Amino acid sequence: METRYSRLASRTMAFVLAGGRGSRLKELTDNRAKPAVYFGGKTRIVDFALSNALNSGIRKMAVATQYKAHSLIRHCQRGWNFFRAERNEYLDILPASQRVAENKWYLGTADAVTQNIDIVDSYDVDYVLILAGDHIYKMDYEVMLRQHVESGADVTVGCLTVTRAEASAFGVMAVDETGRITDFVEKPADPPTMPGDPAHCLASMGIYVFDWKFLRDLLMRDAEDPNSHHDFGGDLIPQIVKNGKAVAHRFTDSCVKDRPDAPAYWRDVGTVDAFWKANIDLTDFTPDLNLWDRNWPIWTYSESVPPAKFIHDEEDRRGSAVSSMVSGGCIISGTEVRNSLLFTMVHSNSYSVLDHAVVLPYVTVGRHARLSNVVIDRGVVIPQGLVVGEDPDEDRKWFRVSEGGITLITQKMLDERAKHL
Repeated sequence: METRYSRLASRTMAFVLAGGRGSRLKELTDNRAKPAVYFGGKTRIVDFALSNALNSGIRKMAVATQYKAHSLIRHCQRGWNFFRAERNEYLDILPASQRVAENKWYLGTADAVTQNIDIVDSYDVDYVLILAGDHIYKMDYEVMLRQHVESGADVTVGCLTVTRAEASAFGVMAVDETGRITDFVEKPADPPTMPGDPAHCLASMGIYVFDWKFLRDLLMRDAEDPNSHHDFGGDLIPQIVKNGKAVAHRFTDSCVKDRPDAPAYWRDVGTVDAFWKANIDLTDFTPDLNLWDRNWPIWTYSESVPPAKFIHDEEDRRGSAVSSMVSGGCIISGTEVRNSLLFTMVHSNSYSVLDHAVVLPYVTVGRHARLSNVVIDRGVVIPQGLVVGEDPDEDRKWFRVSEGGITLITQKMLDERAKHL
């Protein structure tokens, strides 16, 4: 097959859908969209989709935003401003901005692309890669692009292998022996299984590859359909499965690993429990997600901060961290930190204990605080002597306690608590 360039990525635009709130993260998304939520000590969730695209060779990207987008837009402007138009590189931020009609925001995932057709046209690309901006994983999209071209598909859908029990939370593919999708069902009670493997199913990752000409025509027709919800998973993909050629791409074929025995890592950190666990898992001796892999780095905005500092070395007042990740700018002053992840510029004071804590940037922990199994939102000031994680009933009076027993602490909750004490 003749191609203009050796890498299909150079003829592809990545369109990142980053407009969702992520309401299951509760108060963590009160002031920011889910893709802008912090992850892994210094990155944001959206950095994974953008870094995968960049590392795959894609230099034309757009990020569609909608819900409380300021934090996300500011992050992209600060951390992803290295693209140069003179080198044919772009990263456009596309807020829902009433471009079509004064009362019309993005109505669905497909409509977010429809409203920006003229911008995609201006990129002069052959392929469009649709990405969800709210998952944690490493993937070489060039592999998926090649499969799309070689199979002659109208759409190629990125798929995870999940158990039947897990599958009811996803859009699930039924495929034939060649990988062609024969049915697509959203969150089925009785999901179709993989050929020859009745214990597992193929679940949609929310990643799609299209020829742009094909997708453009499809979007124009969908926009005129009064019965459509203008959604890829709900409307466009089932339509192609029925009337065209949809092919499944297995994540295991393109997932990026730092060692052969590593699992195919993909996480939806969409609940407080999942968010806490994925962050705490990074403190393992050999974490399943390797943030130290320089061959496939996760790019982000890096603040200019001093190194972390640990001070005091007395009994019960020793600045220490064991099996933990501590980011730049942190001052661990006489605090015992265990199995925890501390983001940038966390300051903790003497006689305190942080155990299995995920502490977002710019948090201050007062003296004699004991915090375990917690997520602490950005900028929170923990008062002296606060104990969380030892008495769930007491914690529930003031804070958000998840189904898994993780306590979410925000400044608003602490302020409300202070009024009643």
